[in-house]
Amino acid sequence: MIPSSFVVLDQLPLTSTGKVDRCALPAPGTGRPATDNPYAAPRTPLEEQVGQIWAHVLSLDQVGIHDNFFDLGGHSLAATRVVSRVIKQFQTEVPLQVLFHSPTVADMAAVIAEHQAKKLGDNEIEAILAELESLTDEEAKLLVAGAAETRHRRD
Repeated sequence: MIPSSFVVLDQLPLTSTGKVDRCALPAPGTGRPATDNPYAAPRTPLEEQVGQIWAHVLSLDQVGIHDNFFDLGGHSLAATRVVSRVIKQFQTEVPLQVLFHSPTVADMAAVIAEHQAKKLGDNEIEAILAELESLTDEEAKLLVAGAAETRHRRD
């Protein structure tokens, strides 16, 4: 557990009894910590939204799309907060392990997009099935006959 940021002080603030006055300690900065990756701005609205979620959870001003969640000070509890917000904001089920396997904003945005595409496919299938169920027997026979005729012409 390495802190994600450090505050340099000339001396620690002390109470009248000589103990560290925790209330007088300055808050750590909200600037992006130094990482191996230079800051890269979001390229899509989805990346921007994911970056905002990460920045909020990690208490940072900005998060680059190639920044590693754990290099920014992320940990398992923060990961659960991120995934919870992603599920709420994007209305898609994303397992917690996604953040461990896709620890950058760009990677996570790609996973979310993939989950949303699958969800859209499921919704379209449900709509087609609902439409088929609403057909009368006569309409269903005509539809099947038309499909058989089309298949016969292709062969």
